[in-house]
Amino acid sequence: MSISRQEVAKVASLARLALADDELDLMTSQLGSIVGFVSQLEELDTAAVEPLAHPLDAKNVFRDDVVKPSLSTAEALQSAPRHDGECFLVPAVLGDSGAA
Repeated sequence: MSISRQEVAKVASLARLALADDELDLMTSQLGSIVGFVSQLEELDTAAVEPLAHPLDAKNVFRDDVVKPSLSTAEALQSAPRHDGECFLVPAVLGDSGAA
């Protein structure tokens, strides 16, 4: 399978890339080589190969979650500049909500 200069020009246009004529020729040649290399993969017999989600063995490197005691609401709010006894009060970001 080969790739034409017009196809490269169309993809460049869709990607909003302004390529000069010499760049367009170079990209056509280089992309043609890449498509050629990829088409070689079609010759491989992969019937006995299991599909992979990732090429490397993935291991969970995170520790297990362990429930531990945390701050009470009063302890968490004691350093807050503004609170209502249950929640932190912060300035409104998406408009005036009247809470802050």
